Amino acid sequence: PSWSWPSSDTLLGVNDPFLRLADAFLAHHGTLRGVVRYALVARQLEEHLLPPPARIADVGGGAGQQTIPLARRGYEVTILDPSPTMLGEARRTLASEVEDVRRRVKLVRGEGERGIEILGEGSFDAVLCHGVLMHLEDPRPMIHELAALARPEATVSVLAKNASALAMRPALEARYKDALSALDADRDLGGFGVETRGDTLEGLSALFEGAGLKVVRWYGVRVFTDHLGDQGPGADLPEVLELEWQASRRDPYRCVARLIHLIGQH
Repeated sequence: PSWSWPSSDTLLGVNDPFLRLADAFLAHHGTLRGVVRYALVARQLEEHLLPPPARIADVGGGAGQQTIPLARRGYEVTILDPSPTMLGEARRTLASEVEDVRRRVKLVRGEGERGIEILGEGSFDAVLCHGVLMHLEDPRPMIHELAALARPEATVSVLAKNASALAMRPALEARYKDALSALDADRDLGGFGVETRGDTLEGLSALFEGAGLKVVRWYGVRVFTDHLGDQGPGADLPEVLELEWQASRRDPYRCVARLIHLIGQH
């Protein structure tokens, strides 16, 4: 694989978080929380992406859980990621795909904040960056890089931890002391045992505007299922996904979701 996570001095004390988190991250993909995240974000993206064969960059895309399915639909996908481990997983997934899908996916190891240098300015019809900002002390350079990778009128999609709702998970897990502390916090210990930072909708929107992006829509991701730990999906998954989808677009529900999905355009 070929890509690079943000430089170590911009991360929260880790050089390559996926070296030790890869197994947990991949296991999370099969849990109800993981299924809800990827299914919801995919459905939300459908409302904003140009039709195939538009070019998509997935910055921090790891094993390709979000974008390899887009390649199956005909999109040209570039996954830019710093972790050889995660890109190796993407390669394993691609090995079982038909040749046309494999041909539409490019794996690049490199730092997201060097995206222009690595991939070229204004090269993509959509730029995704999901679950990355929470690992950065300062998200501003990354967002400017995402905006620069996108051509005029392209879509930029960011998925970040919701700093305004950090008390929800511990409270619903009956960890009330932790929930009280989270009310005034901007970061917490995530499901992988690593402390990560949250962003507010207002703060992210301001960063988008500062990078020349107009916010066109925002969604909440995981309103009702975020506290369910490693529980797997059940027979009621269609109803769960529809409930989460409806809540993801409505106040006050989306305001207390674990994740913020922000969509911007040049």
